[in-house]
Amino acid sequence: MSADPQQPSTGLTDEELAGLDAHWRAANYLSVGQIYLMDNPLLAEPLRPEHVKPRLLGHWGTSPGLNLVHTHLNRVIKARGLDALCVWGPGHGGPAVLANAWLEGSYSETYPDVTRDAAGMARLFRQFSFPGGVPSHVAPETPGSIHEGGELGYALSHAYGAAFDHPGLVVACVIGDGEAETGPLATSWHSNKFLDPVHDGAVLPILHLNGYKIANPTVLARLPEAELDALLRGYGHDPLHVTGDDPAAVHRDMARAMDTALDRIAALQRAAREDGATDRGRWPVIVLRTPKGWTGPAEVDGVPVENTWRAHQVPLPAVRTDRDHLAQLEQWLRSYRPEELFDDAGAPRPAVLAAVPEGARRLGATPYANGGLLLRELPLPDPDEYAVPVDSPGASTHEPTRVLGDLLRDVMDATAGRRDFRLVGPDETASNRLQAVYAASGKAWQERTLPVDEDLDRHGRVMEILSEHTCQGWLEGYLLTGRHGLFSCYEAFVHIVDSMVNQHVKWLRVTRRLPWRAPIASLNYLLTSHVWRQDHNGFSHQDPGFVDHILNKSPEAVRVYLPPDANTLLSVADHALRSRDYVNVIVAGKQPCFDWLSMDEAKAHCARGAGIWDWAGTEDGSREPDVVLACAGDVPTQEVLAAAQLVRHHLPGLALRVVNVVDIARLLPSGEHPHGMTDFEYDGLFTPDKPVVFAYHGYPWLIHRLAYRRTGHAHLHVRGYKEIGTTTTPFDMVLGNDMDRYRLVMDVIDRVPGLAVRAAAVRQRMEDARLRHHDWIREHGVDMPEIADWSWDGSR
Repeated sequence: MSADPQQPSTGLTDEELAGLDAHWRAANYLSVGQIYLMDNPLLAEPLRPEHVKPRLLGHWGTSPGLNLVHTHLNRVIKARGLDALCVWGPGHGGPAVLANAWLEGSYSETYPDVTRDAAGMARLFRQFSFPGGVPSHVAPETPGSIHEGGELGYALSHAYGAAFDHPGLVVACVIGDGEAETGPLATSWHSNKFLDPVHDGAVLPILHLNGYKIANPTVLARLPEAELDALLRGYGHDPLHVTGDDPAAVHRDMARAMDTALDRIAALQRAAREDGATDRGRWPVIVLRTPKGWTGPAEVDGVPVENTWRAHQVPLPAVRTDRDHLAQLEQWLRSYRPEELFDDAGAPRPAVLAAVPEGARRLGATPYANGGLLLRELPLPDPDEYAVPVDSPGASTHEPTRVLGDLLRDVMDATAGRRDFRLVGPDETASNRLQAVYAASGKAWQERTLPVDEDLDRHGRVMEILSEHTCQGWLEGYLLTGRHGLFSCYEAFVHIVDSMVNQHVKWLRVTRRLPWRAPIASLNYLLTSHVWRQDHNGFSHQDPGFVDHILNKSPEAVRVYLPPDANTLLSVADHALRSRDYVNVIVAGKQPCFDWLSMDEAKAHCARGAGIWDWAGTEDGSREPDVVLACAGDVPTQEVLAAAQLVRHHLPGLALRVVNVVDIARLLPSGEHPHGMTDFEYDGLFTPDKPVVFAYHGYPWLIHRLAYRRTGHAHLHVRGYKEIGTTTTPFDMVLGNDMDRYRLVMDVIDRVPGLAVRAAAVRQRMEDARLRHHDWIREHGVDMPEIADWSWDGSR
């Protein structure tokens, strides 16, 4: 049964109530001041237009509720000695979180020029949403934050990610009622089915219903309470309701709800950790209903504002030009009685800070929100131990991701005691050939199990839920609080998290410029079941465009790797898992793939990022190559080597160079990306004036975009995926997109001066082979034997 917070409070004295109310009023005053003021912070003189910012930016509507939550979290953290973190979901709640960080002193410790006095208060006010200042939302610059408030939907999944493997941590998560309407947030309620009460911390969702979004009512706020209760109970929560607009009553009810929720959390954890309980418990959730823009102007220009959508942003928009608005703003600010809250020097009075915790227990100072401080080196084994033997290029085949799975199994095993590595993915770990990890850890699962189930584990650290959004949110929260992980996903469907990775890259870019933010483990994607081997699932599963999306982002924070075989995948994965403050995208196949490089060769090649495979070409060092065949990706590499073999056989006098690219950013100029090549390096590798036929894993125009400034760009011809796909054979996929070996040989003939006439017969044979394939697969349903049985033979 859920407790009823409407019963008379038993735990809050009148003195405690007065202190909590003083803190809340102080936070509200500071929130309004940030939106409006650039001078006269303590209202030491009557307010004048020049004290007000020329551009009024910010969001008032959600701030009073957030300030209430922060005030009451302070009380329980201090009273119970909690290690706590709060994820602030409402999009533009920046004024409230900044106000509370300044009150508790963590803001001034982080930014010493924003002192806890009148001068510092003036700086706090002026910098908010001001050129050269800080954003209007909770951002990386905000002490105590792990969640970018500029985008909605991910607060709850971030909170659960933070709680996983932090058994002593309580993560409060404020969910705005607008945010609650998003698809990702709706799915993330199911995270409680994956929370292990033995090894994980707890998440306390606080659903803040103030009734409105920007211009409309919100769905959950308009639901009858019984219907909302049924929804939350269906998600597996016990709701506690706090409703009202009378501050004293709301404070008492909120204190009771907080105590009840934390008592319930402690009981659930005690039952699991001490009594061995295995039933999934019902975790508490607080439903907080307060007016939007609470304590602000009730009306402006005769129109209702408080408790309407008009309170969302700036309730008094014309303060500099309208005397009535200016007077109303001053009345609003003075209603908080600032003289009772701050002394003559502008410092918070002792009563305001009575319930504020100390040191690292303050929400703005918790190390869990600066996860790099907690990060330990990942105990990675030597990739050489998993290397496949390569006696000669192309003599054997392996499934690259299956080989990587053995390494990940041992990483999972090595972190079993410390529990700081997780593998996440949407129901695809085994499909992506990574199931070796189950030998070290099963799949996290707190629901009932059936005899037919396999590899489910109440304490597992492999996370599978068929929601890419939730997987991404979990992993981001996990990384941001000081741990390591890997996200494995089908290539076509990772696009679902495009906007989420945008925000994470922006977060990393900003934190790199904040010396107080310690580096965190990189966000690592393994994209497999990729476009060229989704011939069985068809067109809907064929999309290699995530790489294009990533390479649009901050070059200092993004890396993209296309390893062509198992050993290069091991090398790239080892590098990515050791790295800090990046988003690493690794695209690798799960189907059998030729082994091209030994482990030593793979390491050297990956360190270069791009290089000549001299064993595949026909250069002898006596002259420049006539043509360059380049490739990036496993299937393009196979087709280029097959084309090279055809060139060696049919055009033996041609000087051919084969170049493989693992790190796609190497194609960029060195001034545009840290991994980019100088023009000297690029021209040396690809030549400034010889034709380059480039087979690329994704959309071909990306390569042109990366290399458009190069001297030899006019001679660059790229083949790749052209959005032509279906359910067909593997080779028909490359042929349909004109990236097959025969088409590549034709490209060589078409672009090397003089070959069009001399090699016309060879070109005709290549075209005939393409036509023969078309008829063959429609009769036999499989690729031609010359394709299916092909292998590299460097002697021809």
